[in-house]
Amino acid sequence: MTDESSREAAAAPRSRLADALKESDLSQRHRDILEAAAALFAERGYAATSVRDIGERVGLLGGSLYHYIKSKEALFVRIHDIALQVAGDRILAAVSKLSDPWERLEAACVTMLEIQLDPNSLTMPLMNDFASAPPEIRERLVEKRDAFELIFRDLIADLPLDSSLDRGIYRLLLLTLLNNVSGWYRRGRMTPEQIGRQIVRIFHHDGD
Repeated sequence: MTDESSREAAAAPRSRLADALKESDLSQRHRDILEAAAALFAERGYAATSVRDIGERVGLLGGSLYHYIKSKEALFVRIHDIALQVAGDRILAAVSKLSDPWERLEAACVTMLEIQLDPNSLTMPLMNDFASAPPEIRERLVEKRDAFELIFRDLIADLPLDSSLDRGIYRLLLLTLLNNVSGWYRRGRMTPEQIGRQIVRIFHHDGD
């Protein structure tokens, strides 16, 4: 990989967050801080990233930085929520033009895997860092995660499933699988789209 392509790859997560912040009423400096913090959390994880690290990346230290952020904890929660919102909006956009419930579920699964398996995605590093965050931080993140899962709850509610199948268990199994594909996925054999389609084929159960 060339130096130029390395720089482009490193900038990609920040660009995606920048897109989400474009229409906010935040100042450019505030947006720069959020983008820098997001990149550091994705690269190093919550525990290994300090407020000083964030400040050094944007050229602000001490009181000047705290003018924009309350704490590292609040910053992590905000960025985590933005990443999930961006992912949720992308999934909803993918299913919005489809009417068949199985096609809608497939589009949602494929889109989620494209997000999860993108090496430049902010979503996956932040989702994986959930367990390492302090308990009080995890509690603040649960509400946004629950709202994200509602997308799949609604999609699964529309499926013509056999009445003997519990839709709650179905949803938990599906989301657990989707969230763990990154642990065994290797580039080159199958694309995220192909894996998503295979998963939905396995989960496809017609009603009685």
